[in-house]
Amino acid sequence: MKIVILDSETVSKNDVSLDGIKALAETEIYGYTKNEDVAERIGDAEGVICNKCMITEEVFEKCTNLKYVGLFATGYNNVDTAAATRHGAVVCNVPAYSTDSVAQHTFAFVLNYFNRIAEYNETVQRGDWVNYKLFSYFYIPIQEISGMTLGIIGFGDIGKKVSEIAKAFGMNVIAYSRTEKKITEAGVEAVSLDELLERSDVVTLHCPLNESTKELINKNTLRKMKKTALLVNTSRGGVINEQDLADALNNGEIAHACVDVITYEPMREDCPLREAKNCTITPHIAWAPRKTRERLLEVVCENIKSYIDGKPQNVVND
Repeated sequence: MKIVILDSETVSKNDVSLDGIKALAETEIYGYTKNEDVAERIGDAEGVICNKCMITEEVFEKCTNLKYVGLFATGYNNVDTAAATRHGAVVCNVPAYSTDSVAQHTFAFVLNYFNRIAEYNETVQRGDWVNYKLFSYFYIPIQEISGMTLGIIGFGDIGKKVSEIAKAFGMNVIAYSRTEKKITEAGVEAVSLDELLERSDVVTLHCPLNESTKELINKNTLRKMKKTALLVNTSRGGVINEQDLADALNNGEIAHACVDVITYEPMREDCPLREAKNCTITPHIAWAPRKTRERLLEVVCENIKSYIDGKPQNVVND
């Protein structure tokens, strides 16, 4: 079996090994591939593995031998799964590999914001503590999160993990999801989207990007949030209308936003959030600890082996 890896640099900077994949198939590796070059690079290969490259109807039409699409990710909105099915190909993702790291990043945002870690470090570095007469200064307000209400939108593995961490901090947790049963089974209060937005001190997004969640956070939903609320997004950028969020931040409609994902990645110069007030941005790194990426590659290899054995696993298309 021949496999083409289109964007290896999205998972490895030579710090995690791709040898497991190489041991399973004849492997051709590209660090980065432009979307217009995807079909040419796949060529006559039976399999392709990618993270963000677009695998479209046109790609399947040009690459008639393509029967396996493996993802370096849980999300698969870059693959036309209906086209894959029509062309007799399976699409296999890697579920749940980044649960711990994304939940950790979510709370890195929350704690950094409410404890003002970065801001206090800046004051120390410029000499404020050296020149202060008392043992402590606290002129930048910090807050306890115990007793605050955390609202979780989307309650899969990551949403559930976030709820567990929030409870450990003494937060009140409410959640909104299509699968209300999962919420109640976890001992969390299930509420409507409107109620969640109105009650939450922190709103955190953990839902997939699809037609029902695209721009779920927009000018109308933002207006239902508290003016003191923090919005966190470690899911997909397209869940938020970025211009509406920038306007809400600039006009003081909500207090702050922390985002690890944006609609177009890498960030464009004209991204509305780039110059927005009270917005903390990290470059899609919540999933990227080395241990997490090693776990990802283990499942990628298991997916390939299962396909070769005629029993594909983690298939996301019919």
